[in-house]
Amino acid sequence: MAVGLASGVANSILNALCRSTPWVEPDEVWVKLHVGDPGAAGTGSPATETDRIQATFGTDAASGAISNTAALTWTGVAGAEDYTHWSAWSASTVGTFLFSGLMTANAVSTSDDFTIPIGEMDVFLGVATDP
Repeated sequence: MAVGLASGVANSILNALCRSTPWVEPDEVWVKLHVGDPGAAGTGSPATETDRIQATFGTDAASGAISNTAALTWTGVAGAEDYTHWSAWSASTVGTFLFSGLMTANAVSTSDDFTIPIGEMDVFLGVATDP
């Protein structure tokens, strides 16, 4: 399973932390739906629904995690399927793959609306904790 940070993003963050190399973060985050693991490039198992929806993270991260602060809604999805994963990109089309994650399988029918509610798209990094 290959969900998590894109290797290029992980390398950029590590270089910024450890080598004082500037990291240019994306201006926007766009989310695409998948029916299976998107893989290391973020392109595997794409949903029939091809639209990407812009994600908003309006609250500072805490304890190594951040969540969406606005619902993400796909209106009139293109096909009947079960969404199991999502990928995040730097643009509404093409762009750079940033990271990916899992979701509880969600069956939709053609023309349904599908929403990831506020606070339900969690992005996190492992943080040190006391035993």
